[in-house]
Amino acid sequence: MNLKELKKRKHILGYTDEMLAEMTGLSPEIIKSYFEETKDIPSDILIELESVLMPHRIYPSAMSDSISAVQEALGAYGMQKEPGEYTADDFFHLPEDLHAELIDGVFYRVTAPTPQHQAITGHLLHLFLHHIFTHDGTCQPFTAPIAVQLDEDDKTIVQPDVMIVCDRDKIRKDRIFGAPDLIIEVLSPSSRKRDMQYKLFKYGEAGVREYWIIDPEIKTIIQYDLAHLNPPVIYSFADTIPVLIWEGECNVNFREIYEAIAFLYESPDEM
Repeated sequence: MNLKELKKRKHILGYTDEMLAEMTGLSPEIIKSYFEETKDIPSDILIELESVLMPHRIYPSAMSDSISAVQEALGAYGMQKEPGEYTADDFFHLPEDLHAELIDGVFYRVTAPTPQHQAITGHLLHLFLHHIFTHDGTCQPFTAPIAVQLDEDDKTIVQPDVMIVCDRDKIRKDRIFGAPDLIIEVLSPSSRKRDMQYKLFKYGEAGVREYWIIDPEIKTIIQYDLAHLNPPVIYSFADTIPVLIWEGECNVNFREIYEAIAFLYESPDEM
């Protein structure tokens, strides 16, 4: 992909230099310099930008640490295949102590959440349940771990941190079959690229209407209106965020959530 195509894709998605910086780990100044100047982009930076702007072109053929850890564990159980060949049947036969997601036939390791992560998802679940009950709603909120057969095929099973499903026909005994209406992922170091790049594309393609990415470290939320392809919006933990699938009837006051869990940011790390 050349610079002209990257600029066009950046404009269509509505990404700012700051948003690309957060998603790629590059500085806003570096990104700005390449988009405003005509000099060639180094191959390593080009790959980072393409993985965000055109994630459907980037197949995870290179074994990341999260993939290789699962591969090693599966080999010990006699379940090893080549990445890309695993199916939903393999997912549902995973050993109980092996936590993973399946995306396009590739297993990715899922690590244990932090207290900050769990506190955020717990508050969101409580808020969504309260809104549904007080409005006689039929949507159902869920938190991980729960299997979502995203594309209704046998190659992708994800476990979003928080989701809302409004079509009850998608709720099966052992899984959600099809795309939830709203998905929220809380970033961790091991899932950052997967949540911000590859899952963003997968969720949009599957028909997820709204997607939030919460970064508990820098206290930001990126909200994607996938249903209408509107530019994403970045919020802070001091903002109130409208839930788009409910057309403004429900708003998440992140200032209140942060005030309730702020002590978790003040606790010293255990030695």
